[in-house]
Amino acid sequence: MTALADDLRQVLTGLLPRMRRFGLALTGSAADTDDLVQNACERVLRHRDQLNEVTRLDAWLYGVMRNLWIDETRHRKVRRHDQIEAAADIVGEDGQATVDGRIALAAVRRAMNDMPPEQRTILMLVCVDGLSYKDAAEVLGVPIGTVMSRLSRARLDLHERLSHRPASATVTPFPLRAGGMRPGRDSGRSS
Repeated sequence: MTALADDLRQVLTGLLPRMRRFGLALTGSAADTDDLVQNACERVLRHRDQLNEVTRLDAWLYGVMRNLWIDETRHRKVRRHDQIEAAADIVGEDGQATVDGRIALAAVRRAMNDMPPEQRTILMLVCVDGLSYKDAAEVLGVPIGTVMSRLSRARLDLHERLSHRPASATVTPFPLRAGGMRPGRDSGRSS
């Protein structure tokens, strides 16, 4: 076994949790995610000679996973097994903060599971895994502007799902004084 192959296996092992999260965002199924992550690792190990051209291994892996999932969905009718709630358990200390955190995370998972796949995917790439807009654009094969607009819509959609009301309903109107004038606008005028 070459040193490069050993190093690559070690790096892949460290990236498995991130690959699994991204896989869940793509597939919505723990069973499909396991298959997707395994297939991606196999493909990367087989094509490790292409690593010289790669600047970010994680972005390359996400692209490989995305392409494999697209190929898979083209070849079979996707059956959902587990919901996205089946993602890794949260480990924490006992107490109210842990319970509140689990409740909030469960609400976010439910809301994300109901979102369109392209919104769920962009949120995972940028907000969870911390990819830049440029890297996310490369992974998804879309322009940066598309990433920005999808992310904006995804954040708004997630906010609406979590607050159970449209985001426009959360905007606080500017208070008016008696007589309908805004503060500071009626200064200098006589009554």
